[in-house]
Amino acid sequence: METRVVRVPGEGPPGCFADTKGLAKLEQWRVQPGAEALKVLEPAAKHLRTRDTPVAFPTETVYGLGADATRSASVRGIYAAKGRPLDNPLIIHIADLAMLRSLLGGDDAGEDVIPAKYRPLIERFWPGPLTILLPNPEPSPLAPEVTAGLKTFGVRMPSSPLALTLIKLAGVPLAAPSANASTRPSPTMAQHVKDDLDGRIELVLDGGASQVGVESTVVDGLCDPPVVLRPGGVSMEEIRSCPGWNNVSKAYKDVTEEGKAAPRAPGMKYKHYSPRAKVVLYESSYRPGSGDGVVATDIDMACAATKDSTRQTNGCASRRIGVIRTRNWKPAAGFHSDELRSISRQSDGQNGIQRLETSYDILQGDLKSRHGSVIGQIFDIALGTDTRVIAQGLFSALRELDRRGADTIFVEGIDDELDIAAAVMNRLRKAASEVRT
Repeated sequence: METRVVRVPGEGPPGCFADTKGLAKLEQWRVQPGAEALKVLEPAAKHLRTRDTPVAFPTETVYGLGADATRSASVRGIYAAKGRPLDNPLIIHIADLAMLRSLLGGDDAGEDVIPAKYRPLIERFWPGPLTILLPNPEPSPLAPEVTAGLKTFGVRMPSSPLALTLIKLAGVPLAAPSANASTRPSPTMAQHVKDDLDGRIELVLDGGASQVGVESTVVDGLCDPPVVLRPGGVSMEEIRSCPGWNNVSKAYKDVTEEGKAAPRAPGMKYKHYSPRAKVVLYESSYRPGSGDGVVATDIDMACAATKDSTRQTNGCASRRIGVIRTRNWKPAAGFHSDELRSISRQSDGQNGIQRLETSYDILQGDLKSRHGSVIGQIFDIALGTDTRVIAQGLFSALRELDRRGADTIFVEGIDDELDIAAAVMNRLRKAASEVRT
């Protein structure tokens, strides 16, 4: 199977909501006739209606792997492409409230079929990175593979105009988990999708880099008190500011929960977000002895010329170390190295890697032993200090260091109280092989 990456053209949005306020604004997404993007989106929508292989498309959070949520054969195509466990439920993406009401069994524009509990959240955060849990009606229009046997389903309305238009043109809700191979870091660029799913799907719609960078927040308002099942692009602090949600609590763990019952939301049960390299995460509370980020034992571990290394330099084993910095670490994070130089606009001839356009810079230098001899390479990425910028660049940075062949990636964590930092640290803890506290 050939995987095509097709850039979605056009400057202006291919659709819009009516110019009204409140929930009425979200009633109907209107496609803009003649929009240039439709040249790509209309054939993609036909593919979704008529074929069983999913289509990768951009959203504001990460790239999604979309399939018609009402057809079992189509939904099974998602699980096959990703290598995803069948007991891991999928989130439904809708174009407007009219589509949601049709899923819930509503036959008019009345609001009674949408639980009143969710109205404050919908009005404030939709379209956007928030998923709500709703009762799955009987009989359900959704394919049973979507809910993985649960009596509820998760649904959200993405804010990406491309995503909304694609769903509207398809005329069906789309089941759309992140468009990556299962357990891998989520994709925030079209190239990330192709790296993981090349040969497994036919079409990737390229709409540029995702703006949020982590998946949606998942909330359950069907229980009392309501809970957050997965942290994401909407913070718990923001949710608590909405009427009726001031007592929302955390109902997720920052480690995998394998062996437990079917997860209520994606990302709860299985290992996620992991690059091929070993990830060593330092919690923000950690106080390194070196003052730069890593401690002597980690320097020795990373710099040791191990016999099982597959790379050789002048007959000696060579290591490749990655560093992802946020707020406090200095360049190279305490490792011994020569002067770091920018390689952001260069290709890596040895590995045939062309750098993707990102918001961060990549520095490279020789990794040295305590005695000054060169024993490998170090790659350094600073994501900045702003939490939302860190979130936007996190998955891309992990993938970039993987592409550079890093053996081990050392990551500086951030404080995670109530804002989007909770989502960042949740993903990092699930990706990490070791956590330093």
